[in-house]
Parts: sequence; structure tokens; C-alpha cells
Amino acid sequence: MKNTALLVHTCDRYGLLYKGFSYFFSKYWDFNAACNYYFATEEKKVSVDGFVNIQTGKREWADRLLFLLREKIKEKYVIYFQEDMWLTRKTDARFFNRLFELTEKKNWQQVKLHSAGIYKTHPTDIYIDGFNVARLDNKESDFLMSHQVTLWNKEFLQQQLHKGEHPWRNERKATKRLKQLSPEIFHIDYFEENGNREINLNEQPVERSSYYTVSANGSFNDNIRRYIPELLASDELYAKKLEYNYTHQLVHDGQQRPRKTDIFKRIKNWILKK
Repeated sequence: MKNTALLVHTCDRYGLLYKGFSYFFSKYWDFNAACNYYFATEEKKVSVDGFVNIQTGKREWADRLLFLLREKIKEKYVIYFQEDMWLTRKTDARFFNRLFELTEKKNWQQVKLHSAGIYKTHPTDIYIDGFNVARLDNKESDFLMSHQVTLWNKEFLQQQLHKGEHPWRNERKATKRLKQLSPEIFHIDYFEENGNREINLNEQPVERSSYYTVSANGSFNDNIRRYIPELLASDELYAKKLEYNYTHQLVHDGQQRPRKTDIFKRIKNWILKK
């Protein structure tokens, strides 16, 4: 019985990213990993290879995720992904299946699977395929709550979500809450996130997977450029759409980004009009 869900949590406005996520996930993910796959939209119904599409309805970010965890996801554990995390190297099901076994056996609540310099860790005597299962130094680390790829105990993840929180507030506020709680949080260097190096004492060499986040504040960032050449060969029209939106810094639903007007200029214009 599969007791882990791999959840891709997205919103309908980011629909332009779905095809690219699916292409690279299908290319690099080892589907022999013993988990079930869910692609969660708001109201859109989409077809993503290997995934069951589920819906949350329109609501705030934390409320949508809480709904998924309480009503849609029956598994005990969740690997959390977002639609802008595009893989670049293969994963290995053997690693994940061993991770799932140990997580259940040892009742781990949170295992971060991405490397970043904001984390400070202490080694343990546990290894999975050469990767040290390190313990996070909660006091010295930043963003104990992050939305990068992480394996969660579902109930523990629910506890980190407060009603009405948007994603940025959740990362800030939940990190403060976790600092006070100071639970055991583990870290594995499995995914090279945005080119970040290993931070743990791993046995060498280790076969890491990798992903880059291609979006920031609703628009494509520079990371999208590494994916466009391959997409041009498989779906030229789609790749050119990505390139156009990136070049013109359009938000993912194709609209122009709202212009920010300096507050002092607004006051000056208001005075002049009077």
C-alpha cells in the first residue's frame, strides 16, 4: 500500500507552466517510487502525465492546501512540489522508497530534500544511497518552513498552515512558529536546487537530482532560458510563448504587470490637480 503522495500544488493563473513542468517531470522522474501523484489546480481540469488532477476551488493559498490535505489526500505523507520546479536530472526510485521506509519507521515529521545555504545541519549516522540524513540546526537555520521540495508528515504540515495565509506570510510566520516549537527537522542534499551545492557530510560520490525554479513574482526568471532550447525541439509554439513572456516580463496569465507609481508622485499629481 502506497502511503506517500507527491503533490504538485498550483493555481489556475499559472496554467502556462503546466506543460513545461509535465515535460521535464516525465523525462526525469522515476515513477517506480512508491507514491501516488496528484496535480492540484483550483477550478481548471487538466491532464498531466502520471498525475491525478484534483481541484481545491478558489481560496487563499493556505486554505487551498489545508483543503487538499484534509479532504483530498488520504496518504500519511506528502512530498510537496510546485509547478515552477522543473527537473534537470534523473531521480532514483530506490532512494525514495528507502526514504519512505525510514520516515515511517522513525516517525520523521519533515525531511527537506533541497540544498540551500540558509540551512545549517548536524550529521547523523543514517545514510541513504550515500546521502547523510542530517539534522537541521533550528536556531541557526532560516526558513524552517519553506515551499521547496520537502517530505512531510501530512498532519504536521497541516499544523504549519494558518487560515488566510498567503505563501510569503506562511513561510515567515510558520518559520517563527517552528523556531518556538523547535521540532526535529531533517535534511538531505538530494535535489540540487537552483545550482546549490551539498551542505552535508555525504559519502562521495552521490547521484543528485536537480531542479530550477523558473518563476518569481508571477513572471519567468532567468532560469527559464535553460529549458527553452529543448522545448523548441518538442513544442516550438509553446517554447516561443514562454520566450515571449520572459522577454516582455508578462505575468503567467499573459497580462501586463501592474505599474507601481511612486507614492510621492501620486501625492504631487493629486495636489496639482486641485
